[in-house]
Amino acid sequence: MTAKESLIIPDEIITNKIYLIRNQKVLLDSHLAELYQVETKILKRQVRRNINRFPEDFMFEMSKEEYDSLRSQFGTLKRGEHSKYLPMVFTEQGVAMLSSVLNSDRAIAVNIKIIRIFTKMRELLSDNLSLRLEIEEIKKKVTNQSKNIELVFSYLDELIDKKENEKERTKIGYKKADD
Repeated sequence: MTAKESLIIPDEIITNKIYLIRNQKVLLDSHLAELYQVETKILKRQVRRNINRFPEDFMFEMSKEEYDSLRSQFGTLKRGEHSKYLPMVFTEQGVAMLSSVLNSDRAIAVNIKIIRIFTKMRELLSDNLSLRLEIEEIKKKVTNQSKNIELVFSYLDELIDKKENEKERTKIGYKKADD
């Protein structure tokens, strides 16, 4: 069985592991290690050996406050299950770089899947933004139309008021004699 055949990871599993930290969509080192089927310490070791491949916009270590905040979202942690070191988090570019550091078929296949999910998320956000802009444009048109309709009705009201306020005009001209 090849790595591609054994790689049946639903998109939702990866999507649920993507967090927004420092206004960037990232994956935790432990989650990536789990997906790559390697130990977290091995993943970290490989990254540290090739640290020049991972600038700050590819990978960064979480601060203590960020980690505590994230940890509170996970609920209570069992003793010994999580690293005593602060986790590394990887952006989309960092995940792509990991495939060159972790030289395995599984790492490459998982990275391709993750990058496709990041791309899909970006497309969804883009589609959502264009949809919002179209809705705003329609709202503006509707608002202008309602103002125009109000204006037409106010003119009609003025015409009706003028008609009611006008006195019966006396007719000018010759009158027929009643025979």
